[in-house]
Amino acid sequence: MDHFLYRDGALFAEDVAVSEIAAAVGTPFYVYSTATLTRHFRLFDDALDGLPHLVCFAMKSCSNLAVLKVLAGAGAGMDVVSGGEYLRARAVGVPGERIVFSGVGKTEEEMRLTLAGGIRQFNVESEPEMRRLSAVATAMGVVAPITVRVNPDVDAKTHAKIATGKSENKFGIPIARAREVYAMAAALPGLKIIGIDVHIGSQLTELAPFEAAYQKVAELTEVLRADGHEISRLDLGGGLGIPYTRSNDAPPLPTEYGDLIKRTVGHLGCEVEIEPGRLISGNAGLMVSKVVYVKEGADRQFLILDGAMNDLIRPAMYDAWHDIVPVIEPAPGAEQVAFDIVGPVCESGDTFAKGRLMPQLGEDALVAFRSAGAYGAVMASEYNSRPLIPEVLVHGDQFAVIRARPTFDEMLSRDTIPSWL
Repeated sequence: MDHFLYRDGALFAEDVAVSEIAAAVGTPFYVYSTATLTRHFRLFDDALDGLPHLVCFAMKSCSNLAVLKVLAGAGAGMDVVSGGEYLRARAVGVPGERIVFSGVGKTEEEMRLTLAGGIRQFNVESEPEMRRLSAVATAMGVVAPITVRVNPDVDAKTHAKIATGKSENKFGIPIARAREVYAMAAALPGLKIIGIDVHIGSQLTELAPFEAAYQKVAELTEVLRADGHEISRLDLGGGLGIPYTRSNDAPPLPTEYGDLIKRTVGHLGCEVEIEPGRLISGNAGLMVSKVVYVKEGADRQFLILDGAMNDLIRPAMYDAWHDIVPVIEPAPGAEQVAFDIVGPVCESGDTFAKGRLMPQLGEDALVAFRSAGAYGAVMASEYNSRPLIPEVLVHGDQFAVIRARPTFDEMLSRDTIPSWL
């Protein structure tokens, strides 16, 4: 469920007409719903009721400070993958003990930053990372709490570019080597083992891969405890998918996911962490764009928008589907026309949809890309010297710009011409 609905023939974000936002900030722009963000977080939190747990929002999906503030206020911890994300989390008041640091390439500078500022745990992914973290922590006179990310060699049955739990992926330690690696970690002076980490991918639409991975984690927990390691925390990652279309083929619900966690690892007496991103932020956001031209091609019609692949790269990168709807609701039974929906960037890949059935639209018509709150604004760029587009947060009948569109002067001022030129 989201809070983007038609009322009296117009699309609203909560209690604000999307066209009103467009008139105020211009197009294209992103808009997020506070009510949807908090509702989706609470679905996960409630799903784990009865287990000691922490739901950490995967910030890589949507890292605007206002969005983070909403979720922190609802009780979320944060899952970060860079020093910059860590500083964003701290900037909105999230304490270090509620921040988990994931990622395969943590630098010494990031380790020092987070050890000095406080961190719940490092999810370490390799032996070289362990050795470096131990050296940094020892030099600082502290001990780094760690889990080891194990790669369970489970097929997540998702897009190859967002699968992370197969043996050929770059993430984690092969689960077959876990005992050896945990023994190594226990011997390093700057580390304290507290648990196990696993994450098999993103946009999973069935529970079977999770179940296979979590059963392996449960078995490993018993083995490592028998070896003398303290395993008190299980970080089970994120990855539960969202419905990108309005079809009935919906992914599992957070309640079903929570039941699976309780069934597979609930008997171990561990604190459980999960790190959802997409399911919290994805359907909480729209990208709104305007039709610049309707172009007649040789064998098709094009809707040319002012939004482009630099603003929303998922279709170009992943062949991702987004429902695209007119902001003015079409009349019942309105004729549908097949359009290729494209942007103005000078790349053939700047295509959002091919042969998409839409009502006949004219120039200046507004359209909204649904399910654009995750991996939208965070992956945007200024390719073709196009300014990053605004982000807007709606709360009831109020809205505010939470990241402004830079001016061209601001963009140009970031470049420096050397003195010899």
